[in-house]
Amino acid sequence: MGETCSGAMHRSQALTVVKATARLKVLAAHAREHLAAAAAYEAENGVTSDMEGGAGTLTASLLDSESLAGGSPLSGLSRPVTPLSDLSLYSAAASLRAGMVSAHVPPAPWYTRDVIAVKEMLLGSKINILMLCVPLGVAAQMAQWGATAVFMLNFLALIPLALLLGDVTEDLAVRFGDTVGGLLNATFGNIVEMILSIAALQQGLYTVVSTSLLGSILSNLLLVLGCCFLFGGLKFKTQAFNAVANQATSSLLFLSCIGIIIPTAAVQLSSGDDVSSADLLDISRGTAVIMLVVYLSYLGFQLHTHHDLFKGDDGDEEPIMTFAGALTTLAGITLLVAVCSEYLCSSIEEFSATTGLSQAFLGMIVLPIAGNACEHITAVVVAMKNKMDLSLGVAVGSSIQIAIFAIPFVVIVGWVTGHDFTLDFDPFATLALTVSVIHANFVTSEALSHWLMGVALITNYAIIALVFLYKS
Repeated sequence: MGETCSGAMHRSQALTVVKATARLKVLAAHAREHLAAAAAYEAENGVTSDMEGGAGTLTASLLDSESLAGGSPLSGLSRPVTPLSDLSLYSAAASLRAGMVSAHVPPAPWYTRDVIAVKEMLLGSKINILMLCVPLGVAAQMAQWGATAVFMLNFLALIPLALLLGDVTEDLAVRFGDTVGGLLNATFGNIVEMILSIAALQQGLYTVVSTSLLGSILSNLLLVLGCCFLFGGLKFKTQAFNAVANQATSSLLFLSCIGIIIPTAAVQLSSGDDVSSADLLDISRGTAVIMLVVYLSYLGFQLHTHHDLFKGDDGDEEPIMTFAGALTTLAGITLLVAVCSEYLCSSIEEFSATTGLSQAFLGMIVLPIAGNACEHITAVVVAMKNKMDLSLGVAVGSSIQIAIFAIPFVVIVGWVTGHDFTLDFDPFATLALTVSVIHANFVTSEALSHWLMGVALITNYAIIALVFLYKS
């Protein structure tokens, strides 16, 4: 199996590894619904099941978790049930019901499927308890509870929203096949960071915009990758990953770094009016367009010409929501992300003044946690399962997406909306990015990892974070 080092294609695979149990619950809920309807019909009409044991026995058998996990055949089913089947329990339960009773039992409404799916997504992770912060964050803004309350509540609210957004995007993507599904995952893979950056851009917080985007790259490249190497290496002496795919992503990572370094260096190393503000704006916009073309080329490489390098093992995964339900849920969650991001950014200046934390530190270290926390956990979990290609796909792949898609996209949005955002980033932040890219490319060059590499990457991140803590 040649899993990818790209977050766009294989974020969904990594999430599947972690959330298979939640999918089983959805399938079992559908089975329970149909069998309960059959049992109720029997009780009401005095119909005796043709199958020994009646509906109750069948329900117990059908909902046996060990039987589900193993994919073993169940009584009355024409084929085995697998964890990622097309709601196989849903259709199987309907078949069982038809065999048990001689009359028709009306199926549940179509929206029941989406309600059950959303319920299981919400209950599928303890992190989702933070969803309580969504209404509290809105209330804090409306009732003017203060900048600290507004910032903290909306910051915490973004963490579960990012997780749910990934769940729904994954469910929507699997119905379109590898190419369109991969493109959809790529588009929404870093949507939280992009919305957060655009919200800060609209309020003129250019320092927050630049540092939050660079901070997302650094956290993925150093902290997340370091934790993957560390915790995976503590369980396995050495771990290997796809060398060819890693070479491709490493070269793109360095190219994206050049796209940020050159405009910054053009300003910092120029004397007098060698590079005017208007010139810098043109350079930034031109570079953004070029990087977006590179991103499209990367998608073509990943999804078409070299698809075999990035092909994972998804099994027979099928969507658990209806198409309309998935679209509606995706739109709703995206709207909530936009609202929470707007409120969070509106409180940053006052929160920074109150706490003494600089906007650069908030952008570089704190804000990336909101959009990346769940992906961080996922990457570490799959690394501890020795699935290093998937783990690198989340960490390094996300860094590439931000560098060659999210940053140029924000520049273009600023161009369209009249907010002139350039690629003239903080010199130290640019230096930190350069050193980090070189470090990450060096430790992955042999396509082998161990826990000491993880310690080195985490140490690099800690030093950068310490500098930004004291840097004004």
